[in-house]
Amino acid sequence: MNAAGTIVAAFGRHYEVELADGRLATGYPRGKKSLFAVGDEVELTADGHIASHAPRRSLLYRSDAFRQKLIAANATQLLLVVAVDPSFADALLSRALVAAEHEGLRPLIVLNKCDLGDSRPQALEAARRLLAPYAALGCRVVELSAKHDATPLLPLLAGECTVLVGQSGMGKSTLTNALAPGAAAATREISAALDSGKHTTTHARLYHLPDASCPGGRLIDSPGLQEFGLAHLNPAEIEFGFAEFRPFLGQCRFRDCRHEAEPDCAIKAALAAGIIHPRRLEHFRQLLSETRHGSH
Repeated sequence: MNAAGTIVAAFGRHYEVELADGRLATGYPRGKKSLFAVGDEVELTADGHIASHAPRRSLLYRSDAFRQKLIAANATQLLLVVAVDPSFADALLSRALVAAEHEGLRPLIVLNKCDLGDSRPQALEAARRLLAPYAALGCRVVELSAKHDATPLLPLLAGECTVLVGQSGMGKSTLTNALAPGAAAATREISAALDSGKHTTTHARLYHLPDASCPGGRLIDSPGLQEFGLAHLNPAEIEFGFAEFRPFLGQCRFRDCRHEAEPDCAIKAALAAGIIHPRRLEHFRQLLSETRHGSH
């Protein structure tokens, strides 16, 4: 007899499945491909094979020309974690936001390690400047230091299944430990020489947040990443993923306008008017170029 459960950890060729009664079981995919993600609601056979997954309400994943990397299923919210130090790539934020828009996830940004602003005010201001275009889009930005106090996030996570995404070294594991006591996510010192954090989380995992402080909240921590390919999206889907472009879509002279050198481009007019940020248009053009050339 099959048992229903939710995948709470993914280890490549096997999965940890939380059954309805709270027990944990190990599940294996049939065949060579692992087509399941943390958050998937699955049927587990008596011999430990995952028979199927229920229809997904969302599936966050990244892709290049050769493969797809599943991040989380059935999440309702995307929490992008960036930090004052090490520096972060704002292009990765734009890419993740496009993926979130495509899957209907509510985006939220955490600027972590804000306590470093006392000794490094310029680094804090630089991070705020990079995040300003996203705040202007209406994306909520929460400033905190996960080492000291992550409670400002709790009301925003209640009743949500939130997936954490960010580059290595941004403090996702520290944030997970602060929000989900007992998570025991490994944290390491950052490699200052490389200006890039070491990968501290190697597998995605789902945590139940304490009902007393965050009722109904679930958190999916994912491994740090350095790129976020969107090979599975076509140019129109990428364009729609830039929310500030939408009022101007269809208003360019040419239907297949790439918003580069074409005359009478509504997007470029919005750029000149200060409605669209130059960095965001730059990110869009990079994504479009990758789509055209099939490289990520």
